Amino acid sequence: MKKYEQQINLYFELKGTPESSRESYFRRMKAFITYIDTQNKDIEDIIETDIQQYILYLKQEKKLSAGTINNYISGIRWFYTVILGKEWNAGKIPRMKRIVAFPVIPSRKDVLSLVNSTTNLKYKAFLVLLYGSGLRVGEVAKLKISDICSKSMRIRVDNAKHNTNRYTILSVTALDVLRKYFKAYCLSKPYCMGDWLFPGQKPNEHISVKSIKNTLIKLRNRLQMSPDISAHTLRHCFATHSLEDGVEPVFIQQMLGHKSLQTTMTYLHMTSKSLIATALYVKGLKKTFGSTTVPKIFFMPRIFILSLPCLKSFNP
Repeated sequence: MKKYEQQINLYFELKGTPESSRESYFRRMKAFITYIDTQNKDIEDIIETDIQQYILYLKQEKKLSAGTINNYISGIRWFYTVILGKEWNAGKIPRMKRIVAFPVIPSRKDVLSLVNSTTNLKYKAFLVLLYGSGLRVGEVAKLKISDICSKSMRIRVDNAKHNTNRYTILSVTALDVLRKYFKAYCLSKPYCMGDWLFPGQKPNEHISVKSIKNTLIKLRNRLQMSPDISAHTLRHCFATHSLEDGVEPVFIQQMLGHKSLQTTMTYLHMTSKSLIATALYVKGLKKTFGSTTVPKIFFMPRIFILSLPCLKSFNP
């Protein structure tokens, strides 16, 4: 792998590939090259049959999901075509058909139990950001102190997925928890606004994504919740519960950072019966007022921030 590192890094620099994507490519290509080495074959001599056998190995022996295997295929295709300069035959190396499964969406009561199950202010702080602001785990890990704005009640998310930037909401409860966390963890030493909000164990590094994920797993297991619940589940809950509360999908799209509104609309299938009740209520309004047009409710930013029911029940 070291033989190709300079060429790979040059490509990533020219393209401006995010660090997380670089790490992902390197990890998968290292695994592929290690496998080829076990077959006593040079990586430059591989053919389509070798790639086919590796995909079968990932499926049958490693028991990886179709989505994960497709990620490996994407990495191998890039290495095969860009670095080795060979032609890719998609007909012989097809992508696996994915079975779309809805994620587990815990009830509001379970989410609040999870958040309130820890007295550690650091843990509670990133949990309320995952659920209360709909952030990805990596986005929480890379937050800087300056990204939190209590005046506008917004959180700035820099260099997110697809190299995008956006703002999302900062709930009153999350702000309260963050202030307590900041007072306990940050005020005891010199700091600047450009410092990491959640510093890691090593100097000048932020908390690792793995640390956040493992924290939630420990809390989840302690409460004997579903093993399918992960840190990313809280982001799903933010979207689903907001939809149930009648928040416009376009607002949720902006806060989640989805490129397409269609991606956000998939959460409609995960909502509970409260959404059906809302539809019946709207139907009743139409019948009462004799009109097929129901006035839309527009949320002003400040009102919107304070009015989300799913953010009101935390017990910091």
